[in-house]
Amino acid sequence: MSSIDPIKFEVIRNAFVEVTEEMSAALRRSAYSTNIKTRCDFSCAIFDRNLNVLAQSFAQANHLGSLVRMVPLAVEAYGAENFNPGDGIVLNDPFLGGVHLNDITIISPVYSEGELFGYVASLAHHVDVGGGAPASIGAFQEVYQEGVIIPPVQLVDDWTICDDVFRLILSQVRAKRETAGDFRAQIASNNTGIRRLTTLLERHGSDVVSEYVTELIEYTDRLTRAEIAKLPHGTYHAEGVVDNDGFTDDPVKLVCSIVIDDDGVLFDHTGSDLQRPAPVNMTLSMAYAGAAYVLRCIVDIDVAINAGFYRSVRMVAPEGTVVNCTPPAPVVGGWETHTRMVDVMFKALSPAIPDKVPAGTKAMICHAGFGGVDPRSGEFYCFLETLGGGYGGRIASDGPDAVQAHGQNTENAPIEETEMSYPVRITRYELVNDSEGPGEFRGGLGLRRDYEFLDHEASFTVLSDRDRWGPWGLFGGEAGQRASYILNPDGEAEELGSKVTVPLKPGDVVSYRTCGGGGYGRPSERDPERVLQDVREGKVSAERAAEVYRVAINTGTWTVDETRTAGLRST
Repeated sequence: MSSIDPIKFEVIRNAFVEVTEEMSAALRRSAYSTNIKTRCDFSCAIFDRNLNVLAQSFAQANHLGSLVRMVPLAVEAYGAENFNPGDGIVLNDPFLGGVHLNDITIISPVYSEGELFGYVASLAHHVDVGGGAPASIGAFQEVYQEGVIIPPVQLVDDWTICDDVFRLILSQVRAKRETAGDFRAQIASNNTGIRRLTTLLERHGSDVVSEYVTELIEYTDRLTRAEIAKLPHGTYHAEGVVDNDGFTDDPVKLVCSIVIDDDGVLFDHTGSDLQRPAPVNMTLSMAYAGAAYVLRCIVDIDVAINAGFYRSVRMVAPEGTVVNCTPPAPVVGGWETHTRMVDVMFKALSPAIPDKVPAGTKAMICHAGFGGVDPRSGEFYCFLETLGGGYGGRIASDGPDAVQAHGQNTENAPIEETEMSYPVRITRYELVNDSEGPGEFRGGLGLRRDYEFLDHEASFTVLSDRDRWGPWGLFGGEAGQRASYILNPDGEAEELGSKVTVPLKPGDVVSYRTCGGGGYGRPSERDPERVLQDVREGKVSAERAAEVYRVAINTGTWTVDETRTAGLRST
């Protein structure tokens, strides 16, 4: 420890983070698909030779923990001795540390003066990997229906793409041009990471950097444990459900007991439902990513995310359940279940740390995927995005409107780019008024987004949830409005399920109305001026203000009627 210079320590620590951020910038700017270049559905990380994670970019916090499990397993399966400078292996196998098939990872080694220093990895959600529906999402009953499964195989040799492997993968997918471009963007990202790490190693020396890596991990471990020591120790429990599995109406039970003690934080999912032949199963990496995300949220923001942090993340996830499925279980909707489990974990912690957790949130990925033959080009196209919804109210603030929740950090695809790149028209894109969960601090509003297919047949998949129950409230707050998915809302409206693939005719419209967030605290204790502002902004109707919040609004003068409000609140 005496040889560690604190200034150099901070320089190297932050250099690792900046390497991953520059990898992310290279990936985003090089990608072809809207899902990666605009919505940022990717993450990057670097590892040392012992496969300890040193830093991660934060494009997608969902990928916290998943890369940490995936990369070591992939390198072990492929064999570290089989890597050479300029190589890259590719994989998406969900039962070898992976997640759902769309999330494809490329791993490349980093050498310094002929010696292996570590690895860089980029993970990106590809818009299509084959399978039974465009965008490779749908209510499938086994993983083999979901798309191409790639074990760790060599894709790059001396920075040249292995043509046979590349053609084999591309032959399985619909959106070949976009997919090929996104693969090349990931390779460019890895190349960027290697160049930046090599510069760092040349400047300070590989041995010196390795010494600082050891101290960085130990320092992070100490800091994480110090943060956990500030939390109220004990055991906390909560349960929740995914509304249905896509084939039956039976809710999917999720259970979490959280133990905070001197050894870290234990997340125990014993009691969760057995895995189902339906798109609701998590891989172990998905479940681990959820636990890591929750711990990340409740410790200080300055705690670095590396192997030292992950030492405090412990998890029990029984094999063969929806939190740790086994082949051939489908996994395409595993992130939906993962995000709901995060909500359950925050609910469990709410009595212990009410100032750090929100009420129920959107807590679903909310996929919209579609594809067909573009009449403008004659090529098959695929499109995928995930829609925002209401976030839960917090101890001192309302939940944001129409945002992605928890570890989901993707952006909503801009209408202009979507309509320019794909043969679809977005006819409505707006907040859903009165969808908030009432509370002293209300939940955020959901959003509405309507897709119209003017001149061609298409296949559309809804892979989502929350169409039976809205997000729960906390401490007297009320639930947010549930979501709905409607075919031709202005015609013979047909309510669709939350996990369904439907064929569309020219002129058909699919309408998403996502859920609002849960409220925090009793609605009758909400500041009347906040209620007035919500009514003026059109987020809450005057009728709802009086009925739920017990606040009477004079809409002619835009003032609170103090006398009527006092009467309403007295009852």
